[in-house]
Amino acid sequence: MKKTTLILLSIFILSRISAQDLRVQKNEAFQRGEKIVYKVYYDSFLTGHVVAGEASLEIEKEDRIIANRSTMHVIGLGRTKGLFNLFFKVVNRYETYIDEKAIAPLLFIRRTNEGGYKKSQDVTFNHFKKIAVSNTATVPVTDYIQDIISAFYYARTLDIKPDIKIGEEFPIDFFLDDSVYTTKIIFDGRENIKTNLGTFKCLKFKPMVLSGTVFSQPYPMTLWISDDKNKVPVLAESGILVGSVKLELIKYSNLKNEFTAKIN
Repeated sequence: MKKTTLILLSIFILSRISAQDLRVQKNEAFQRGEKIVYKVYYDSFLTGHVVAGEASLEIEKEDRIIANRSTMHVIGLGRTKGLFNLFFKVVNRYETYIDEKAIAPLLFIRRTNEGGYKKSQDVTFNHFKKIAVSNTATVPVTDYIQDIISAFYYARTLDIKPDIKIGEEFPIDFFLDDSVYTTKIIFDGRENIKTNLGTFKCLKFKPMVLSGTVFSQPYPMTLWISDDKNKVPVLAESGILVGSVKLELIKYSNLKNEFTAKIN
């Protein structure tokens, strides 16, 4: 289904939603025009540190209107580089249109190619009727369900108190492959993280992910986000069967607030 056709469909499905029907989620963390870029690398005893690819998230500057509501159009790109393309080439593109006031997705577009496995899916979210409509199904969903990209931005709006205690949990529901999942983010303390960009004061979290053949435990990922108003992920590390995969912040632009977490 072409993107323009899907947007027209979403306008029809969402036509009954008005401003008072949806929540207002306070957002002091991000704005249109923000772009963050990450280096993706693989690390193991046998291979050492190997750059595997690059990933980016960018909020388009234009105000995209869907069903008379302002949205933030986010484009997420990820691809492998160099030798990794020889044995497992990845070219992924995700798009989400996030309602600017509710910080919940109205439209999600997924185009992925991972080692030859291709996935193409378009999802329209109707938060008034609490349904998600994809190419293949109509699924009942929970209040303000997120997609896998919008969940990242919603998490940045969460109110992290200065006196937050280790072990505090933040649940987030998200929609993927015509199913609803619940994840939770566990606070794991504060830490200064040194990168090629400098040293950052960070909040440390352990997001819960689905267990399976790749992840052998429910909390294999550790995420460090900037300890300031931006709440930008600085570093992420996921343990896999052999070694680990890391994402490290290498570029950023048009942040909403001064990057006070950067200390040198």
